[in-house]
Amino acid sequence: GAARESGGGLVQPGGSLRLSCAASGFTFRYYAMSWYRQAPGRERELVAAISSSDTADYVEPVKGRFTISRDNAKSTVYLQMNSLKPEDTAVYYCKAQQYYIDGPYWGKGTLVTVST
Repeated sequence: GAARESGGGLVQPGGSLRLSCAASGFTFRYYAMSWYRQAPGRERELVAAISSSDTADYVEPVKGRFTISRDNAKSTVYLQMNSLKPEDTAVYYCKAQQYYIDGPYWGKGTLVTVST
């Protein structure tokens, strides 16, 4: 299995970005998908997750600003990020996992920079 992120870039504070993660090599609809991020000098941390049954969950710092969604027909998971802050600057990674059965599969990441 494989995952490939896209959509990162430079955005001003208060702006928006939509990240995409295209999956391949496994039956996407059975896998839980999640987004992580890693800022310089910090540990990788969970940002948002969505189950195979479409239940979404978020960490507190992004609640109300980020939305995770999935399109099983396209084998793609998205992360819509609004009201971006400088502290959201990080490399964003997606992960695919079918718990206790297969994975995880990680992408190589996409860089998001929030700055003036």
